[in-house]
Amino acid sequence: MDEVSSKELKQYIVVKLGSEQYGIDIQYVDNIVRMQKITRVPKAQDYFKGVINLRGEIIPVMSLRLKFELEADEYASKTRILILKVEQQGAFGLIVDEVREVVTLDTELIEKVTYDPNDERMMYLLGIGKHNDSLISLLNIQSLITEKEKDKEA
Repeated sequence: MDEVSSKELKQYIVVKLGSEQYGIDIQYVDNIVRMQKITRVPKAQDYFKGVINLRGEIIPVMSLRLKFELEADEYASKTRILILKVEQQGAFGLIVDEVREVVTLDTELIEKVTYDPNDERMMYLLGIGKHNDSLISLLNIQSLITEKEKDKEA
């Protein structure tokens, strides 16, 4: 019984971008909404799609695909906006191709990624989690947001 209690388990929402799977720590996820009209904001970064009005709250929305320099979003019936809440920065939305499932990962089975200065995406990853036979890249929400905030001021 002691063995089980010493393990640290974390829950992640698994989302898809193209053929890749990414995990987002469930503690950040406030809501998942269907794709809706996004109001553009002039002179914003290209991955910053604009803002949405969610029950009276104005929420900035970014495209994870464009942030990772992948091909542009193609909105389909499974496209979703994840509303994430981070203490200091408040809420923001991430456009993803599909929300798959919630998985529970043992933190001991999460492999840290080696930082590659030539691959900018690496700084947005906390590690790689193994679930059944698939690998899930775990997103570092803090680094996604911190840079977003910095870019807005530039």
